[in-house]
This record gives sequence, structure tokens and C-alpha cells, in this order.
Amino acid sequence: MNPFTLLFVTAVILALIVQQWLASRQIEHIRARRDQVPESFAGNISLACHRKAADYSIAKTRLSRVELAYDTALLLIWTLGGGLALLNGLVLDLQWGPLATGVTVMMSFLFLTSLLDVPFAAWSTFRLESRFGFNRSSPGLFLADLAKQALLLLLIGTPLLALVLWLMQVSGTYWWLYVWMVWVGFSLFMMWAFPAFIAPLFNKFVPLDNAALRSRIETLLQRCGFTSQGIYVMDGSRRSGHGNAYFTGLGRNKRIVFFDTLINALEPAEIEAVLAHELGHFKRRHVQKRLISMVLLSLAGLALLGWLAEQPAFYHGLGVDQPSLHMALLLFMLAAPVFSLFLQPVFSRLSRKHEFEADDFAADQTAAHHLISALVKLYRDNASTLTPDPLYSAFHDSHPPASVRVAKLGARC
Repeated sequence: MNPFTLLFVTAVILALIVQQWLASRQIEHIRARRDQVPESFAGNISLACHRKAADYSIAKTRLSRVELAYDTALLLIWTLGGGLALLNGLVLDLQWGPLATGVTVMMSFLFLTSLLDVPFAAWSTFRLESRFGFNRSSPGLFLADLAKQALLLLLIGTPLLALVLWLMQVSGTYWWLYVWMVWVGFSLFMMWAFPAFIAPLFNKFVPLDNAALRSRIETLLQRCGFTSQGIYVMDGSRRSGHGNAYFTGLGRNKRIVFFDTLINALEPAEIEAVLAHELGHFKRRHVQKRLISMVLLSLAGLALLGWLAEQPAFYHGLGVDQPSLHMALLLFMLAAPVFSLFLQPVFSRLSRKHEFEADDFAADQTAAHHLISALVKLYRDNASTLTPDPLYSAFHDSHPPASVRVAKLGARC
């Protein structure tokens, strides 16, 4: 058997088994603790809310198991099943040049895979989220979002892919180094452009108009030495009942964004504590650290792709009979996530470490009990499970388990 086929099939099967096993552990662990609120939350979260969070988490995990099986089947169809080879052959029959052929094949693949993902997105939105009272989106808004995403993919993805494939064709052996430079530049550009030009296509952002709260936030920003382009409230309730807050942007284009659902759910002191947590990510340079990690990983990945693209067995082993640079890129895009699964615990652990550091910063700048009360309300209102399976959480959760996080903050009170 082709060694690439053997390696790929082994990784796919192992990844499927591990993820299904972890999901099964998550479901059983949450179900076994469904009827008792953890002691540290007993005075703040009712049994009814705890059961809702358990049922919501179980329902999401069950859906993820079905989606995982579906995605694995599609992966095998695209590769060993000959799907990519068929798509490539259809475009080659048009007898266009190498660049036009490559861009057309890749864009066609991206649009097809996006289309194949729609049933699960619709089920999640209109069945699962609606069942638990979170969905606020309408079918019209859902379809409008899909249309906007497709248009952005066409307008942004086409020139980017054309540039990447052109560099791959004309830059010689070290084309992957030039492509890496383009990718890093594009990523930085998108971080800068997203808040001002892309996010407003999907949501309305208005300056925070609560004068007292705004003054409180501005005082915190000054105390922390943070400047931003503005403090905005986003109409998150237009699509969902979930609440959140985040920083976005780069350089002078940084923005602080609160979901309107969060503004309505929390007290001013709690909102200040949540913002202090987000500021902690900035002050502890987590964004820069994650960016550096992304840059280094993308460099290593593209260097590996540069070698794989010259191996005929790589193509044949993954179901493609006509090697080309655009096929190498597509195969790598499909295969890499299978292997990266086994790095997830490392990335999740690092992310949780950053969350603890941001919590510590917030406790220094505001009051730990305000952040605790804010988190408890967010856990309750977002129906976040308080009892995740530790091993599942180690793989999948970017934030520490609720009980661990609250206990650590409680020690600061």
C-alpha cells in the first residue's frame, strides 16, 4: 500500500475513534451530574438552569458526533473516493491555463464544501438553538448571511488564491517561503480590516451610549494604559440569545465590542470586570503570542507542503492521479486538520493558561467577586455546562472548566 495512503487512513480512523470516544465520555459525564448543581454554584444557579445547561451540552455533543461522521465520510470521498480527481478533471477539460484552472478548482471546492455544510448549520440554528430558546435568527437572515459569506469568499478568496498559485508556479523551489509571507501579510490585513469593513456587513455596531458605564470603562482603560478606536455595542440579539464581549482589530483600529445581550444581563461593575479580563489578554501580550505561534506553525506547514508537492506518491496516495500545485494545496488543506487534532490538548492548555492570567489581571484591576458574579450569570444565561468531562475539556475547551475558574478567582476574594 502507498505509505501516504496508509498514514492518512490510519490517522483518519484514529481521529474518528478518539473524537467519538471523547464525545461519549462528555455525554455520560454530564448526564451523571445532571440532577445536582455543583456545590460552589448552588446558591446562584437553580437546578432547572443546571439541567437546561446539561441537556443543551448533551444535544450539541450528539450533533457534533453526527457531523464528525459526516465530515469524515466527505473527507474520504474527496480524497480516496476520487472527488477531487473528478472535480479537477472537469475543470481541466475546459483547457484553461494552469493559473485559471487552479483558481477555478479551488474556488469550486470551497463553494461546494460550504454548501455541504449548510444542512448542519441550519439544523443547529433552527432546531437545536431554537429548542433551548437561543435562536433569534430568521430563515431570511440565515440565507442573507450565507449569501454575504459566499460573496466575500469570491471577492477576497479569488485574488488571494490567484496570488498564492502564481507564486507557487513562478518562485522556484522556495515558493512556500513567499506564500508564507503573503499569508502573514493577509492575516494581519484581515485583523485590521475586519472590524471596520467586514463585521458591519453582518451586525450593527453603535457607540456605547450609557454615559455612566462609558465613563467607568474609560477610567479602566486609562488605568490600564489601553487605547482603542471606540467602545461599541453589537446587536448580537438579532441572531442569538447568547452574550459575549471581545476585542477586535489591530493597531489604532482596535475596538471593544459588547453584545447587547451581555449589556442587558450584567451590572456595571460586572461589565467592568469582564472588560478587565479582556484587557488582561492585551496586557499579557496573548494576542501577540498567539500571532507568533500562528506565524511559526504556518511556516512549518508550508515548508512541509513544499516537500510534499514534489512527491508523486503524495498525490496518488490520496486519490489524485494528476499532480499539480493546486492539488497539492487542496490535499494539504484536507489532510492537515486530521493530524492537528493530536496537538489540540497542547493548544487548549496554552489557551486556558492565558485565561487564568487574564482572570488574575482582572482581579487586580477590579474585584474578583465582580468577575465571579459576571461569569456565573454568563454560565447560566448561555447554558454552559458546569460539569464537563475533564478529558473532553482538555481536548476541546479553550477556557478552564467553570468550577476550576471560579474556585481560583474565589481564592483572590
